[in-house]
Amino acid sequence: MLFRYKYSLLKNSETGKILTGEDGLSENGLLPVTTQMWGTKTANITNIQENGAIQYGNNVAVFVSTPKGSPQVALDFNKLPFEVTQKIVGRKQDPDTGAWIESGKRPSVAMLIESESIDRMNKVFYGFGNGTMTQASINNGTDTNAETMATDALTYQALSTPEFNGEALAMYSDVSKAFDETKMKKQVFAGYVDSLSK
Repeated sequence: MLFRYKYSLLKNSETGKILTGEDGLSENGLLPVTTQMWGTKTANITNIQENGAIQYGNNVAVFVSTPKGSPQVALDFNKLPFEVTQKIVGRKQDPDTGAWIESGKRPSVAMLIESESIDRMNKVFYGFGNGTMTQASINNGTDTNAETMATDALTYQALSTPEFNGEALAMYSDVSKAFDETKMKKQVFAGYVDSLSK
């Protein structure tokens, strides 16, 4: 599928309140990932569903237990703004020196990924209402006769979302007659108010 990352939003992991302004990713909290940020390269979603375990009785297979999936997303951004990266992985800024230092706490990150069918006829969305972001490594390298470019690789671990009936992932597509983009945003970003829908 063709792909672009659409939005991110931070919430206080203890209160669930949307973080805005200096504490959040924008004045209203919602951050669109734009081409001015050079967009995104990949968002590979894994562990959506777990393989069931076959259960036996009377010497035959009688049912399959279905454990819940634990979705993770491997994200690769071309040029995610520096301070945005620090905030979404839970670093806090030292007001005296400007240094970003691990806080030991990670905010709740809600995100919406937009993709398309291969023929570009329909949009497909992957909504995560709650989860945490991790930056496990940072690569740096020297230019040679060609540029050495390092992108921003982050890992998102999805958590249970009340608005998804306790599940971690909701999928949407404009191929569905019931699809409504405003309602989708309100479900994924619970508590967010779109100024255009007031």
